[in-house]
Amino acid sequence: MSERKPASDQTAGLNRSVLERLPFEDRRDFEDAARGLIAPLPDGPVLSESGIFAFDPERLAFVDGEADAPNTVNPSLWRQAALIAKGGLFQVCDRIFQVRNMDLSNMTLIEGDTGLIVVDPLISMETARAALELYFQHRPRVPVVAVVHSHSHVDHYGGVRGVVDQADVDSGKVRIIAPEGFLEAAVSENVLAGNVMSRRSQYQFGPLLAADPQGTVGAGIGTGVSLGTITLIPPTEEVTPERSRLEIDGLEFEFMLTPDTEAPAEMHWYIEELSALTAAENCLHTLHNTYPIRGAQVRDPLAWSRYLNETLLKWGDRAEVMYGMHHWPVWGSERIREMLTLGRDAYRYINDETLRLANHGLTPEEIAEQVSFPDRVARHWATREYYGTVSHNVKATYTRYLGWFDGNPARLNPLPPVESANRYVEYMGGADAVLARAREAYEAGEYRWVAQVVNHVVFDDPANQSARDLAADAMEQLGYQCESATWRNAYLTGAQELRLGTPDLPIAPESASPDTIAAMSLPMLFNFLAIRLNGERAPEAELRLNLVLTDTSEKAALEVVNGVLNHFEGLHLEDADTTLSLDRETLGMLVAGKLDPAGAVEAGKLSGDPSIAPLEELFAMLDTFSLWFPVIEP
Repeated sequence: MSERKPASDQTAGLNRSVLERLPFEDRRDFEDAARGLIAPLPDGPVLSESGIFAFDPERLAFVDGEADAPNTVNPSLWRQAALIAKGGLFQVCDRIFQVRNMDLSNMTLIEGDTGLIVVDPLISMETARAALELYFQHRPRVPVVAVVHSHSHVDHYGGVRGVVDQADVDSGKVRIIAPEGFLEAAVSENVLAGNVMSRRSQYQFGPLLAADPQGTVGAGIGTGVSLGTITLIPPTEEVTPERSRLEIDGLEFEFMLTPDTEAPAEMHWYIEELSALTAAENCLHTLHNTYPIRGAQVRDPLAWSRYLNETLLKWGDRAEVMYGMHHWPVWGSERIREMLTLGRDAYRYINDETLRLANHGLTPEEIAEQVSFPDRVARHWATREYYGTVSHNVKATYTRYLGWFDGNPARLNPLPPVESANRYVEYMGGADAVLARAREAYEAGEYRWVAQVVNHVVFDDPANQSARDLAADAMEQLGYQCESATWRNAYLTGAQELRLGTPDLPIAPESASPDTIAAMSLPMLFNFLAIRLNGERAPEAELRLNLVLTDTSEKAALEVVNGVLNHFEGLHLEDADTTLSLDRETLGMLVAGKLDPAGAVEAGKLSGDPSIAPLEELFAMLDTFSLWFPVIEP
């Protein structure tokens, strides 16, 4: 089994060439990232109250911003990692502060007239609590009066219970403010496809990689993801087109909804009294994803560009500072306009060039190979490919407009991967012949081709360790060359799993956390249950179950027929096989797989008239999902 390798001569040379192409002499970002520092982050990792690890803010401490990049890291990505590693409590402007590098995202703290407005309380309750405590060590200890979620991704709401109590929300002491559609977007993206996204996130973020020059150097938008407790409190107020100006503890927020950009529900805002602007996660110090490689619905680069343009026109000349939900702020209207203008044009270029070339008949792969930014955009540090890439954003844009099929009937119904691999290897003269040729290509630095062709050998025979090692070596060199942190993490995670095998660790996906389940409506819950029904196991089954929720007086019905689970809210079926009585919490636990019907009966939380047998029959047809399914092998 092969070990990690150094950079090849080809990789080292390619990385050195980056130094000649980009303006490394521009040090404005280093000045901005250090500006306003009040206090560094506390030493040591963030732990839960029971001592369980949640996050290590020193994970990128090995990156020295003044040192040359090692041969195993793209110098541009090394520069970005050095900037991200600059954490602590910072003052952005009068009344606005940020805690950076306490999680993947920033927590912004705005001082109102009577209390504190917390913006985007990180991923985990533990990191959010630690960030708030760091603020209180240096600023007045006042109550939190509002939480504002800029958008519906978990790194911007998951730590909410670390900064506020549910009782204070229920009593009206704390407002929870989010863009229209926030709750539905948060649930649909993090639950329905949660297991597969969690597994693929291992590749995007690289949490199992060593943090060193041959491993992960962060995620491009932050050090990495925290592993603490994910929480969710439903908004008490939504920003809508009709309700876009809100007074929050003495400050007037002017909001702009930006749906279907970086998130399905997102918003920008401007605070006139402070001349302070945020474009949320739509304008950061990186090219973002119109499609993250962990998987998600494809985002709209045209809408993204349009909303950045509207922000530029509306507030670009008035704002004196622009702060983001990741990275560091920029100051001065000239710099703000530069960020908004070049960000606007980057997403517009991706949209328009993809469609221009598609209308010439080019396929997604051909377009991705051909499109590159104009020089001014390409040399702008904030549109470099640290998180998203032009390549995969172009492919996503093609898919958004035209779907997965590129029009060539030869690729309309190809053989599945394992059967294709069997045929390819046979046609190429067997595994030994393929590997012999691939080793020659590896020595020539043709790593993309080696990874592609040897993948067939791995899928033909996953036990062929020589093939696994060669594929790993090729992916490793590709990772070393990447400017994109997410591509680097994906390549290096693939190499690690080829060498060590698919892991099987006691880590459960948090996509369906208790708070998320509690926040879901009945249709959301039943849709989540329906995706667990194994249609192949249930083609002839017919079940009809009525439900009575004892604590909310709601009624509903479930019907299994034709291999699908249909649901009905607010009514009962006349010919039901049983009527089940349970409370809302128990229903959520059953749907999430945290409780089985027999256990619910034993706990006195479920009863059936005449019995729970139909529910047990339904549960016998449900799949359970394992996080550690294979990705790099069949």
